[in-house]
Amino acid sequence: MNKFIPVNTPLFGGNEKKYLNECIDSGWISSEGPFIKKFEDSFAKSVGRKYAVAVTNGTAAIDVAITVLGIKAGDEVILPTFTIISCVMQIIRIGAIPVFVDCERDTWNMNVNEIESKITSKTKAVMIVHIYGLPVDIDQILRIAKKYNLKVIEDAAEMHGQTYKNKPCGSFGDVSTFSFYPNKHITTGEGGMVVTNNEEFYSHSLSLRNLCFQPEKRRFVHEELGWNLRMTNMQAAIGLAQLERLDEAIIRKREIGRNYNNLLAGLEDYIQLPVEKLEYADNIYWVYGIVLNKNLNINAEIIMKELADEGIGTRPFFYPMHMQPIVKNYGLNTDARYPNSEYISEFGFYLPSGLGLLNNEIEEVGFALIKVLNKYI
Repeated sequence: MNKFIPVNTPLFGGNEKKYLNECIDSGWISSEGPFIKKFEDSFAKSVGRKYAVAVTNGTAAIDVAITVLGIKAGDEVILPTFTIISCVMQIIRIGAIPVFVDCERDTWNMNVNEIESKITSKTKAVMIVHIYGLPVDIDQILRIAKKYNLKVIEDAAEMHGQTYKNKPCGSFGDVSTFSFYPNKHITTGEGGMVVTNNEEFYSHSLSLRNLCFQPEKRRFVHEELGWNLRMTNMQAAIGLAQLERLDEAIIRKREIGRNYNNLLAGLEDYIQLPVEKLEYADNIYWVYGIVLNKNLNINAEIIMKELADEGIGTRPFFYPMHMQPIVKNYGLNTDARYPNSEYISEFGFYLPSGLGLLNNEIEEVGFALIKVLNKYI
């Protein structure tokens, strides 16, 4: 067996070491160092926002977004069931109610045509979650939000460098969020960002990430419960260096996607490949996902195990929120069915897709997948 090819390999080829050395040489390693503001300002500019607040991770960014929008117990938030648990945790913790919609079978994004039927007098917000490489059709959501006076949270964790109708993803929500986990196009190891054009939301976000200290009053007097969500200067230094090369990252990601498409062409009767483009966006292949067709009579778990035996790392698709044991324990949406999300969760997985993936490794992955699939075709 060849060496193991992990599902993600990050790439550091810019000023990361230079900027880290500046942190070490200057002694500014904590959250008070100058790279924090540099990274925030540069990132805000890159997504067309006035304000950005760096935090510890993408989950924390979502928690802050929900809080600054004033979502409270009993309020309803509409969001896709096909997403990561991070999107519902703060909603549930504060006693609000997640209201789920199914995804589309082709793009894997939330079906925006289901949103309006889910709105009630308790609905306060819609959460957009862009999935795997293609953005949600945002215009329709913004029209609905305006019609019903709803707030919009845009989770753009996977969308660094992606656009919707040539406008940056992350520029559409009342508050939008990003993740800088190692599998993202921009990584700080762990990290996240809250972005907005609203000065009040910005100020509140700054306070929440820093234990709600009150600079204008005595330091250790608090009138609100916040979190310690501060990003370090060293993380921000890495993030700034990564941001400087984002355009190159997107070019490479699309190249990886094309290479996989070429290798796997002709298998469309057995696997669903990612949609290459929509009228409003070209895929950036944050991950290269595939969905097995029913005629193979096997699920993703079987193929993933066999690929692991061939030295290929994979990850399953998200497990739908309405099926999560913890969500069921709260008595939420326990009887609802979302067939598209349920199907792609069982039959979908993604292949090695990181920026550090080499072309010869893409070929190894593709050939290994074809080898495994041929057992069932």
